[in-house]
Amino acid sequence: MAHLLHLDSSINGDRSVSRKLSARAAKAWQTAHPGGTVTYRDLGANPIPHLDPLAWAARITPAAERTPDQLAAARIGEELAAEVLAADTVLLGLPLYNYGAPSSVKAWVDRLIASAGDDPSVLGAGRELLVLASRGGGYGEGAPRQGWDHAEGWLPHGLSLTGLEPRFITAEFTMADVNPALAEFRSHAEESLAAAEREIDSLWTPAAAH
Repeated sequence: MAHLLHLDSSINGDRSVSRKLSARAAKAWQTAHPGGTVTYRDLGANPIPHLDPLAWAARITPAAERTPDQLAAARIGEELAAEVLAADTVLLGLPLYNYGAPSSVKAWVDRLIASAGDDPSVLGAGRELLVLASRGGGYGEGAPRQGWDHAEGWLPHGLSLTGLEPRFITAEFTMADVNPALAEFRSHAEESLAAAEREIDSLWTPAAAH
């Protein structure tokens, strides 16, 4: 039975574009996989603890020798890894905060790698990772802040040990409606969002068409 892991990381609630895109992708996946199951984790509303000295001590201590506190610290990452291992597809809603990924996503990546043992690549074996990204402004070629989007550049590198290879679908200028300085880009924002939605809708063949 197909299984989806759906992750969100925005702290912007119902106003979040990345949440809307990831929800659209999850719905498309479920339409194409009737009977499939879904695990949902909200990293934005319920962030996991960052990797700390106790969790790192657990990482480098044989399981049989860990203290009770180390075992509890390791259990967080083990649960996250188990969620990935159970999934055929992973969806990640990824907003751009201060030109980088939310710290909750960094914590998720760090915990995954720390809990994956000697061979983190098992996490990526046979799985697709789709990243539904949103940017408040524009960071593409020729833009004044080209290259300032450090989330899209970092994530493939951060996950490289796991074998997970993210595919990005991105909507940009999402702040154009609320930031007067970006008002001239409102039509571009609409076009970018529509293009992202079309790409999402084409990801999987609906079951009825099989």
